[in-house]
Amino acid sequence: MPTPRFGTDGVRGLANFDLTPEVATALARGVSLTLLPRRVYIGGDTRESGPMLEAALVAGFVASGVDVLLLGVVPTPAVAAAVAAGDDGTAGLMISASHNPFHDNGIKVFGPGGRKLTDADEADIEQAYLAFLNRLPAEPTPELPDGPIRPGTAISLPSPTDHLALISQAADADLSQLSVVLDCANGAAAPWAANIFGQVCGTVHVIGDQPNGININDGVGSTHPAALAQAVVDHGADVGLAFDGDADRLIAVDHNGGIVDGDRILALLAADRKARGKLAHDTVVVTQMSNLGFRRAMEAADITVVETGVGDRYVLEAMASGGFVLGGEQSGHVICADMASTGDGMLAGLQLLSVVARAQRPLADLASEAMVQYPQVLKNLRLSEPRPDLIDLMSDSIAEAEARLGNDGRVLVRMSGTEPLLRVMVEHAEQSVADDTVDTLLAVAVEFTA
Repeated sequence: MPTPRFGTDGVRGLANFDLTPEVATALARGVSLTLLPRRVYIGGDTRESGPMLEAALVAGFVASGVDVLLLGVVPTPAVAAAVAAGDDGTAGLMISASHNPFHDNGIKVFGPGGRKLTDADEADIEQAYLAFLNRLPAEPTPELPDGPIRPGTAISLPSPTDHLALISQAADADLSQLSVVLDCANGAAAPWAANIFGQVCGTVHVIGDQPNGININDGVGSTHPAALAQAVVDHGADVGLAFDGDADRLIAVDHNGGIVDGDRILALLAADRKARGKLAHDTVVVTQMSNLGFRRAMEAADITVVETGVGDRYVLEAMASGGFVLGGEQSGHVICADMASTGDGMLAGLQLLSVVARAQRPLADLASEAMVQYPQVLKNLRLSEPRPDLIDLMSDSIAEAEARLGNDGRVLVRMSGTEPLLRVMVEHAEQSVADDTVDTLLAVAVEFTA
């Protein structure tokens, strides 16, 4: 069976096949050996495989002399916040496969300060974890003078209601006149969202809040916003907010049922923050996937755009190194670094509602004015095996495509960080040009992989 390796957002795979209890125990041992935590917080979403992996992680940590504090079903940012409140001897793990179907699961690791790991940290953990997994010689657990190290302890904590209650303070405007529909994706937001938004919003309706272990992200949540769009129209609500399985992403819906993605949300937050003097260095950080229309809108607003590789951890690294407070991804990771150490869908949702309330205008109007969405075509080519050389082989063809598009378009060709896929994305003012360019590049890729 495949051995899960670190991808763009932790270790992920088919639960009880790729991601087994043995893998989880070995990963806990690897984290213990490399990060040297004295205590770890563990949270999870609502997947039926979560308790199995939690038990395996506990075994690995306790055997390594690390104390474990169990948070239960909580959003990913709640785990990060718990770690951030601790000292340098504190780490955290979130058991979730985010927006994936229930049969997948994953493990995200947070280091001291509630930060995601660096590439170097992941490489060290992976080496140690694979050594344990494969029963290869590894540095032994240190011993005390009077014998082997004493095992750690594991206790279940009351859910972190203090942190989750603090999220409501992210609303920095009067939201009492807004009617909102929340889509919790039958995931980690389900136990929390209605109460948090109910404290500040006028009317709150909730869907996707009946998790049963196998319905997470099933036709609901940020990757399936059609259900939310229909609910918003049916209820005559002002705004809809959809979270993913672990509640670190946000996709919004306007009163007409129109989708407002991460790019538009970031554009609205950036302009609003700049107008109020709360956008550090007048800069926003995004990934290569952000739409060309977003870049043009930020240029017109005299806001600097810093671009990173795909993955919210790269956005976080750039924000930390530059002292920036706003960043995120088109997919809905929205990071307000002056309020949280990682992306937080509910926090970002309250920030977006605050923009709407301050403007006293419909989200549909604000979003349409925030940026012009360029047609974006993304297609994948599944490979029989990883081909790290493929993009270099295609370099001449990529350069020719970029020259043809000129300033009216953009090309991005990259390998997936989690699967053997080549991803080809093209943006252009004309849909047909974007379609033709993607197909041409995919044909070149097929020739090199035949």
